Amino acid sequence: MTVSPTNSAPVVRTRASTALYTDHYELTMLQAALHSGAAHRKSVFEAFARRLPEGRRYGVVAGTGRLLESLENFRFGAEQLDYLSAAGVVDTLTLDWLADFRFGGNVWGYAEGEAYFPHSPILIVEGTFAEACILETLVLSILNHDSAIASAASRMTGAAGSRPCIEMGSRRTQEEAAVAAARAAIIGGFASTSNLEAGRRYGVQTVGTAAHSFTLLHDTERDAFAAQVATLGAGTSLLVDTYDVERGVRTAVEVAGPELGAVRLDSGDLVAQARWVRQLLDDLGNHNTRIVVTSDLDEFAIGSLASAPVDSYGVGTSLVTGSGAPTAGLVYKLVSRTDDDGEFVSVAKSALNKTSRGGRKYALRRLNDAGTATAEVVGIGRSPRDDGNDRPLLQQFVSDGDILPGWTGAAGVRRAVEHHRSSMTELPGSVMRLQRGEPAIPTEYEEEP
Repeated sequence: MTVSPTNSAPVVRTRASTALYTDHYELTMLQAALHSGAAHRKSVFEAFARRLPEGRRYGVVAGTGRLLESLENFRFGAEQLDYLSAAGVVDTLTLDWLADFRFGGNVWGYAEGEAYFPHSPILIVEGTFAEACILETLVLSILNHDSAIASAASRMTGAAGSRPCIEMGSRRTQEEAAVAAARAAIIGGFASTSNLEAGRRYGVQTVGTAAHSFTLLHDTERDAFAAQVATLGAGTSLLVDTYDVERGVRTAVEVAGPELGAVRLDSGDLVAQARWVRQLLDDLGNHNTRIVVTSDLDEFAIGSLASAPVDSYGVGTSLVTGSGAPTAGLVYKLVSRTDDDGEFVSVAKSALNKTSRGGRKYALRRLNDAGTATAEVVGIGRSPRDDGNDRPLLQQFVSDGDILPGWTGAAGVRRAVEHHRSSMTELPGSVMRLQRGEPAIPTEYEEEP
């Protein structure tokens, strides 16, 4: 594949307001709470998943950096206030409050790239009810999407082993979702993306060569290959299945010679095809020409190709739709708030199968003597009861409204990539199984003494 230089320049952030990326009911709750006087009660909200998608053994946190970037722009300017007023969404008292809004609380959570399990408190928002309440949809829309993509990406890269995976799903999702999906895929272990905007914003490696249309544009396949090699060099990847694969491989080798970088296969029985294409390349003297496979791959297809002589995988539709789990299923719930005396009290929903546990949480990854995780420990309070080798999971992202450095932009993505690698190494081997099963480690609760 042709590779663009890695962009390590600072992120150029848009200043467009994100304040209306929200649900109507958040502002009606705000209005009612302002009138009742409860809006200013200190509160703790928590984002967590009651369960993992069916059969999944773990999830991967992603989107936190994007959330922090969006929080920075969560301000109600004249355009937003005029709309809310004209539409009659809220009254004058609420409009006046929103006009001065800037989040001034604290945000804690799991680092991007961290594995999570049922009831892991992956994000904790502390502030007044008013300022934490109106962030609900922003929090969930970003974390649910990005965590679903990163979780799918992690399963795919786990199945791929040492073979790199390329994110190429931009044409299968909405344009901004495509950028977010590319970012999440990189966090989940993908080596590169085809999305140039993701490359610009987050400094990730971008790759790309040619589609079937490029071959069809030219009078012959040979003409198309010659044009591509002439401009991109012999190290490019040539798509050889527009017409006949064997003829395409032979023509590619004739045009590019032994320095041909790769051939791409995008149709047919990829396992059988990769084997005989590898043999054909070797017979033609192209021992170093790689084989890239695409064509509606998911983690199961990648797993089935483990024995085939494939060098890398290009994944699109399945990845950007979460490979069967398009949302992480995260919820955002009030778990603690102050009473009339200013004392914190735990609160929790208890209806049927939608129960939650009240109280401000801490979280630990319990490890055995070999450094392997044995449990996700969730307790109430700020002082974890570490048994000696447990790993604290909560990091602070926002302090009194100020976003702490290192979590956003290209630096944040690099940090998340490394954290994901580290997090996965301590999980038990069962986490890599693609078969349906229970979470790789149980979630254990510690009650207040």
